[in-house]
Amino acid sequence: MHCTLSTLMGKARYTIQDVHDKTGLSRTTIAQLYHDKATRVDYETIEKLCRLFDCGIADLFLLTEEENAQ
Repeated sequence: MHCTLSTLMGKARYTIQDVHDKTGLSRTTIAQLYHDKATRVDYETIEKLCRLFDCGIADLFLLTEEENAQ
């Protein structure tokens, strides 16, 4: 699974600090998702990010081919 937060942030020209300010999420959580290093994500986190970027869950996370093969 791949998190596309960095792409969404790039399109909106948001920094990690911008996302932190707009969502109240911790900078650590945002950074882990941005760098695609998170292993678990809260429903609340997903909801806040989807609302901020006006997107669906499928726009925030992509299932990679490696996962499909297993």
